[in-house]
Parts: sequence; C-alpha cells; structure tokens
Amino acid sequence: MSFSTMDLELDDRMTQVRATHRIKAFTHWSLPTPNACVSLHSDLARAERPNRLKMLRRATGFLARPILCGRARPFSTDLHAAQTTDSGFVEAWKKVIPNMEPPKTPLSFMQPRPPTPSSIPSKLTVNFVLPYASELSNKEADMVIIPATTGQMGVLPGHVSTIAELKPGVLSVHEGNEVTKYFVSSGFAFIHANSFADIIAVEAVPVDQIDANQVQKGLAEFTQKLSSASTDLEKAEAQIGVDVHSALNAALTG
Repeated sequence: MSFSTMDLELDDRMTQVRATHRIKAFTHWSLPTPNACVSLHSDLARAERPNRLKMLRRATGFLARPILCGRARPFSTDLHAAQTTDSGFVEAWKKVIPNMEPPKTPLSFMQPRPPTPSSIPSKLTVNFVLPYASELSNKEADMVIIPATTGQMGVLPGHVSTIAELKPGVLSVHEGNEVTKYFVSSGFAFIHANSFADIIAVEAVPVDQIDANQVQKGLAEFTQKLSSASTDLEKAEAQIGVDVHSALNAALTG
C-alpha cells in the first residue's frame, strides 16, 4: 500500500469518527433522557403557575362581583306598588290642552298591587278568570290545588312566586270544610309572593255540572277514533280527546 493510499484511508476514518461524534451530540440534545423530560415538564409547570393563578383570581373576581354589588335585577316583590295614573301622559296632555280633562288610560282602572306583607297571612287571595267570565275575584281561601303540567301543585299562603302551566284536570279551592272544584282545560297560574294567586284558564266548568254519561260516551268515541286513525293529524286529535275525557272521568270518579 502506498503512502498516499494510507493517507486517504486515514482521512476517511477520521471523517467517519467526526461525523459519528456530531450525530451523538445532536441526538443527546434533541432527544433528552426521561429524567430530563420530567425536569423540563416541571420547569414548564412552574412557568405556567403564575398565569394560572392570575386567571383564577380574575375568574373569582367576576363570580364575586354580582354578590358584592347586589342583584342586577330586583324581584317583583322589591318594586313599589304600581301607580294608578299615568303621570307622564297627564302632564303632556295638560301642556297641549290645559282646559280639558285628560282621558282615562287603562292604567287608571288598575288597582295598585298590594305590598308584600312582613308576615305570612292566614288566607290566600284567589282570582280565577276565563276569557268570557270571572269565576272568582279576591276570593280568600286556605289552599288551592292546581293541575299543573308538572303534577298537582298545592298553594298555601306565603307560597314562593311561581308560574305554572295548567293541564286538563281539577282545580280545587279549599276554604275551611268547603271545597269548590272546577275542571279546567288549560291555562296558566301566577302565584305571587304577597299570597295572591291569579289563575287564567281557557275553559272551565264546575265539576258538579259535568254529565257523566256524556263523558263515558266521548271517551269511547275518541278511543275508537284513536285505534282507527291513519294519519298523524287524526292520531293527534284523537289522543287529545282521549286525554281530556280521561281527565274528566278521573274528576268525576275521584
């Protein structure tokens, strides 16, 4: 082997050794050991901890703000009783036509809302109205049982403010040993914190005026229609008839 050939082989080996060291060094820094990974993760966690604490303090401040500043919207019981005259309309009318008395607005015919008593009254004041009649007006009762969509709901004096949707069923008004029952088709009940209950129904009839024979006849008729219905509309109409007549039958038998 000549001298020049030995020099070339030596140079090639040195080049390979340098390349191997460079690869090892690159691998050492790019792919850390598991301990190094744990250390790096701990460093990142410590670096993020102040940011997390800052975000937590900010969120806590937002949550506590409504408590410290009070309610944004007052309850209806916190408001004053409604006025019986529209003062703004009256003032504007007198400026334009001072020699003529202003006409009465619907607000003039409304009674002011009674204030919420400091103690629970002994009676519940009930107003029960229909689109064409007023069944009960300022009726004092011990309890009212309402057929709500969520179930039978008993209302006593001092009940919390509630709005309930009515379903076909019996509305009973209890006053001592006397119980007056109405069958209602649907509607809403508004229970106020001042022990007033406003009940609005689409249709209602005293239970003692319901004809049991007509109820049984209607229940059988709608049950047959439901079994023979072929369209969704026919099924829905028949199902409504079955539900109403079943509720009527339960009101009579219960």
